[in-house]
Amino acid sequence: MEPESAVSVESPIPLFPTLPATVPTVSDPRLTWMERTPQKRLMLFSGRSNPELGEKIAERLGIELGQATLKTFTNGEVYCRYEESVRGADMFIVQSCSSPTNDSLMELLIMINAARLASAKRITAVMPWYPYSRQDKKSSPREPITSKLVADMIEAAGADRVLTMDLHAGQLQGFFKIPVDHMTSVPLLAEHFKLVLGNVAPEEIVVVSGDAGRAKLAKKFSEMLGAGFALITKERPEQQVAEVTNVIGRVRDKICIVIDDIIDTAGTLCAGGDALLEHGATAVYACATHAVFSGPALENLADSVFKQVVVTDTIPGNLVKRPDNVRVLSVAPILADTISNVFNDDSVSGLFHGGNQLF
Repeated sequence: MEPESAVSVESPIPLFPTLPATVPTVSDPRLTWMERTPQKRLMLFSGRSNPELGEKIAERLGIELGQATLKTFTNGEVYCRYEESVRGADMFIVQSCSSPTNDSLMELLIMINAARLASAKRITAVMPWYPYSRQDKKSSPREPITSKLVADMIEAAGADRVLTMDLHAGQLQGFFKIPVDHMTSVPLLAEHFKLVLGNVAPEEIVVVSGDAGRAKLAKKFSEMLGAGFALITKERPEQQVAEVTNVIGRVRDKICIVIDDIIDTAGTLCAGGDALLEHGATAVYACATHAVFSGPALENLADSVFKQVVVTDTIPGNLVKRPDNVRVLSVAPILADTISNVFNDDSVSGLFHGGNQLF
């Protein structure tokens, strides 16, 4: 009997074949993403309300102001067009919303909106002077809170951040849902008076608050000078009208420096200077951040008892009509350093050692 022939049985095909130990490389893989080194581009533009300040800030930063076409049509409408690409840029728009206030504010809103539609990455409204800041509450029935309205308009236009100086009330920052950098010129003013009154002993100097609302500001200013502190009380029978009622504190035989955030018509300020002399002050100075100088302000200051009135350039002034006793300091270095820190994601309060929130 012949042996059965061997039958070869094929191995079944495995249902889950083993993958090779090494995956073959693809010479030209198609990626689903793209990596790019983080790039940031600072661009600075200025509206027409205070171009001189914009130029000073740009010079401090070592850049040129961006080119933008701004026109006002015969019917009063404002036109804006950026003459260079702003796509992806970190934009800073400098605009002091000074007189004509409504025109300057509307121009800022249009510039912000144009930048937003042009795909700027971040838009910061640099507003050295914040308009309608004194209308921050309802003092009587059926009144608006206009400073809150302005904040809503700036946000609606597309701003990502606001940079401003010496708000009439620090609480205005709470009107915004976006970050607000609140700068102050008080250290700048203090350094100026340290030079002017360098030969005078600090105990012979008294810093005077223009009203009770400025007491905190004046107290901080007096600490910077190592001087005393006093307060002028006044009443407001109606809007833009104030009457000095009393001087609280020792000012006799002292050099007085009246400090406020705003000088408008200067009527109340001049009345306060007269009251200080009547109470025995030997000399009177004044200082403020915002030189609104409306109505007869320049004439009032020219005829006043103040030896020197120091303001800043947050609002452009009339160099021709400016009295000899009015001195203007520039806040461009403060704003430029703040812009630089915001752009570089550095601390802003560090510029003031945290003191910018104390006013």
